[in-house]
Amino acid sequence: MKISASVKNAGLTHEVQVSTQGIGRTLAIPARSTGGGSAVNGGEFLMLALATCYCNDLYREAKRLGLGIRSVEVDASADFEGVGMAATNVTYQARIDSDEPKEKIEQLLRETDAVAEVHNTLRSPTTVRLLTGA
Repeated sequence: MKISASVKNAGLTHEVQVSTQGIGRTLAIPARSTGGGSAVNGGEFLMLALATCYCNDLYREAKRLGLGIRSVEVDASADFEGVGMAATNVTYQARIDSDEPKEKIEQLLRETDAVAEVHNTLRSPTTVRLLTGA
């Protein structure tokens, strides 16, 4: 599955497109009020990616396991110590509203943690390459 994102920024104009398997969507992300970039930083988007991935995967895995859930809340955070420094202390937690037994919800949380794609990407060595001349 090919997933991509694109940002176009000029002054106070900021356009964000995301796509999965060629199906694109536009996201409303404001430009920085002083111009020159996004009002949302990359670290915030990284934490949003973790929270969104886990939330979506909880619903997917609950369906697979035949569990009913009413709502999900996920919080993700990390420390960024300086320019060019990788995130440290990346943590997340989830709360699920459900009538299912506590043991089944705990199993759902663990199993989903094991298959959450964004989480597993961060947990493994991943090559990131800059393509030039495009």
